[in-house]
Amino acid sequence: MFMYCSHEWRAMSITIHKGRGATLNPDGRFERLRHEAADDGWGSLEELARDPSPATQVFPDRARTIIAHNESPDIPFDASINPYRGCEHGCVYCYARPSHSHLGLSAGLDFETKIFVKHEAAALLRRELARPGYVCSPISLGANTDPYQPLERRLRITRHVLEVLAETRHPVGIVTKSALVTRDIDLLAPMSREGLARVYVSVTTLDADTARTLEPRASAPYRRLAAIRALAEADVTTGVMVAPIIPGLTDHEIEPILEAAAAAGAVSAGWVLVRLPHEVKALVAAWLEAHRPLRAAHILSLIRQCRDGRLNDPEFGSRMRGAGHFAELIRHRFKTASRRHGFDGRQMPQRTDLFRPPRLDGQMELFGA
Repeated sequence: MFMYCSHEWRAMSITIHKGRGATLNPDGRFERLRHEAADDGWGSLEELARDPSPATQVFPDRARTIIAHNESPDIPFDASINPYRGCEHGCVYCYARPSHSHLGLSAGLDFETKIFVKHEAAALLRRELARPGYVCSPISLGANTDPYQPLERRLRITRHVLEVLAETRHPVGIVTKSALVTRDIDLLAPMSREGLARVYVSVTTLDADTARTLEPRASAPYRRLAAIRALAEADVTTGVMVAPIIPGLTDHEIEPILEAAAAAGAVSAGWVLVRLPHEVKALVAAWLEAHRPLRAAHILSLIRQCRDGRLNDPEFGSRMRGAGHFAELIRHRFKTASRRHGFDGRQMPQRTDLFRPPRLDGQMELFGA
């Protein structure tokens, strides 16, 4: 297909790949050259549209450290670990997509097909936690990309990170769209009972057809609810993130999602308004043209109404919640429904007094048993 995404974006070819979220693969914003599909008279665009879904490629990420720190006043943690760069879930709205531009890659299909893996994550974490000056504070696992994306089933990097955190009794909060998190209940349950672990399962929509194209390789909505139930039954403190809320597309599901999550055993709830930084604007606009063409203009208009006339607001304080009448209506609806189901606010586990530095090979215990 070939389309023109209004005056804000240049003409782009759109191809729907089965099992992939992005319909575009635009050049990274830091690249000097720009590539644009063009019909050469030999049916090139039609041939491109028939291409099979691109395969996932895995690359090693030679990270020197594993704990990232931030000073953002509108998120409940200042330390995080991301075992993967890029995410095979393929959520078209993902705010982390532009980070692939720093690698010279596209925020489009590249982000969900070229995954960089931190194989040494657990070893790096052990080394950082053992440093004499380390100060324990809750770590968010998966703040940028999902720690339980499909590759994790085979690579088990997140599992190994959790093993180090469990050994050292270090507090951790997890956000995921994957039912694979239930694999690690044996680690999470005892940590949660000590106030060291809390899991948030992100549910964007309960509609399977919408989820299939919006976030194609994330767990189906019913499996996420089943994961909440399994975690709760194992005494893992579990919450639901209604995130992101997309005005005109998923905002009507706020109340049903919270009701379903409460019935499954969730005790906390949080929400985030959709964010469209940098290249994500064009990716979401193209997805709407491909999958919701009759509603595309209306949905983008509602997002602008929540962002002071823009599609993205990077300002602290408003970037997560938006502003204006429609954003305020969403906030009020979420607050009312959360109160109805007895949810507390989104929280991170705060118990830091149990932390004990890890042992390194050949090193004696720093503290007695």
